[in-house]
Amino acid sequence: MKLAFYLMNSKGYQTLKGFLNNYGADSIEYIVTAKDKNVGKDYYLEINEICKSYNVTIYNRKDELPKFNGYKLAVGWRWLIQDTSNLIVMHDSLLPKYRGFSPLVNMLINGEKEIGVTALFASKNYDEGNIIMQKKVSISYPIKIQDAIMKVSYLYIDLVISIYELLINNNKLISIPQDHNQATYSLWRDEEDYMLDWTKSSSTLKRTIDAVSFPFSGAKAYLNNKIISIVDAVEVEDVVIENRDIGKVLFISNGHPVVVCGKGLLKIIEAYDSNKKSVLPLKNFRSRFEKEKKQ
Repeated sequence: MKLAFYLMNSKGYQTLKGFLNNYGADSIEYIVTAKDKNVGKDYYLEINEICKSYNVTIYNRKDELPKFNGYKLAVGWRWLIQDTSNLIVMHDSLLPKYRGFSPLVNMLINGEKEIGVTALFASKNYDEGNIIMQKKVSISYPIKIQDAIMKVSYLYIDLVISIYELLINNNKLISIPQDHNQATYSLWRDEEDYMLDWTKSSSTLKRTIDAVSFPFSGAKAYLNNKIISIVDAVEVEDVVIENRDIGKVLFISNGHPVVVCGKGLLKIIEAYDSNKKSVLPLKNFRSRFEKEKKQ
């Protein structure tokens, strides 16, 4: 019994490493991988290196693949796979919730208390296939996306091993239909979504900063009409503000600006300009953080 894998990024790499540690190269038909320009570290080289060290056949996304009738697993994959026969998709949510794109990021922004992974059969419409297995883990905030990715990576490994154990013991993969009435959807994200909306609460903004941190490009804002990247921040207890002008600096604490949010206050701990130079300590008290540049 061999499996083929479509793998990308940290989750794909960790899954591959865990599977190889348990079952070795003889259990893999081939690996398909690709670069991901949307993250700071895509593990493309690491996936290639481990395949070479185990002498596993590896293909790039645009290569012509040999015919394979066995089970295929997609982990962190971003593109349509033409051959959907025996294709198992690993999705970063507890389906039918958060179908679609960037589910883990959106779950963290929304403050979900549990994150998880679903193994499902591929379907015509994305993330609607029958569910084979799910695993979840509880989390607490604050949590950076990199830590959340590592937590779900362990779930990926557990799921793949559990599925493979069923297959090598000649057990049929039993799946159940999703309750489509319970479905929610997670939208794709682009560069505009990295811009912080200061009308949101300080807790939402803090979770957003953490959810789009490395390996993603990080939260952005305009500070006095110049774009900056905000790496870290902490919530501050709110005070009564008679004229709540969103985005203005209320206090400066040891060089760290405390910014007025739609609800609550947010202290900026680490932030850089477009040249990777720290903008702290903030010298100009009359400063404003905004989502859009003033014309």
